[in-house]
Amino acid sequence: MAYKIRWDPIARKFLRKLPKEIASRIVIKVDSIKENLEHYLESLVDRKDYKLRIGDYRLFVDLDRNTKEAFIRTMRHRRDAYKKH
Repeated sequence: MAYKIRWDPIARKFLRKLPKEIASRIVIKVDSIKENLEHYLESLVDRKDYKLRIGDYRLFVDLDRNTKEAFIRTMRHRRDAYKKH
């Protein structure tokens, strides 16, 4: 069963600021892997969320296995993804 993907407004805002080709690539990739999403997610050390790598971008995802929902909280370019804000 496929995961239902939800996007946080912060992630949507970041996505809109990207060049259209990159934003399109990210959305297409997320849609194409939602059947097997857990295979592509990597757990983060000392955190309960996951990351999804798509090219030079990292998407940070909260996963609810019970309801089969994935909530994309934010995304960042890989050079900025792990910096403390």
